[in-house]
Amino acid sequence: MNLEMKHYTAIRYLSLPPSERPTLAEIAEECGVTPSALYQWRQDSIFEAELKRQIVRNNVDDLPELIALIPKIAITEKNAAMAKLALQVHGMLSDKVEVSTTATSGGGTDIAALKARIEALKERRTTDE
Repeated sequence: MNLEMKHYTAIRYLSLPPSERPTLAEIAEECGVTPSALYQWRQDSIFEAELKRQIVRNNVDDLPELIALIPKIAITEKNAAMAKLALQVHGMLSDKVEVSTTATSGGGTDIAALKARIEALKERRTTDE
């Protein structure tokens, strides 16, 4: 989809909070399309990506205040999810999982043993069939 002026008009309205946004019928009329066209546009990844970017642009000034409130909410409401979010925002907690291995005294994987095991399984399969 190539975004045209009617798409950007819809995006401008759809990026507003519901309490400030016109109805879908009003947005569609302003854009010169049907409400079902708006629904179809929302299914398009290019339209949806631009809508998300506009929502961020609309709210970027509020982010510092929001981030400052997260720890306060976590503490006053004893909210574990907010505490987790506060730690994630400040880079003190991630969803990254680290796996470490310890080498065996033989220096790693015994390739010869693995090959022998594969051969034994092949032979067993042949005798089972």
